[in-house]
Amino acid sequence: MKPEDQQLIDNTFMQQALLLAKSASECGEVPVGALVVKDGEIIARAANGPISTNDPTAHAEILALRKASATLENYRLPASTLYVTLEPCIMCMGAIIHARVQRLVFGAYDPKTGAAGSRYTIGNDGLLNHWLEITGGVCEAECGDLLKDFFRARRKQK
Repeated sequence: MKPEDQQLIDNTFMQQALLLAKSASECGEVPVGALVVKDGEIIARAANGPISTNDPTAHAEILALRKASATLENYRLPASTLYVTLEPCIMCMGAIIHARVQRLVFGAYDPKTGAAGSRYTIGNDGLLNHWLEITGGVCEAECGDLLKDFFRARRKQK
């Protein structure tokens, strides 16, 4: 596949993840959306949910991986791509590794807790038994602006 074709596909799926992030924001959650794609089809989608569920593990990535695993009836997700609007944290990267996701595509970088290259490099550093392809910065401005606007509004409320 040509790189420009892959970019178009990545942008299209990231737009879907952004819709999920916006819905999370409307529910008072940090605006992060994720989806799992296999064979060009979305098999799972999720929005961030730690606040509403009182569950610190209810990140969009974790919820999407759980749904994808249930759909495929397999805890392994080989040949899948995870799209997420924010660079995953350490917990989420651990789950991504254990699920054997083939490719991770994320939007905004997270310089404070990002574990796919910003703060930590998990998944393609050669230290673990699974390696995945990581593409960051897809629709970066739009993903980042959504997060900035969310936190700006929260600071005004206090």
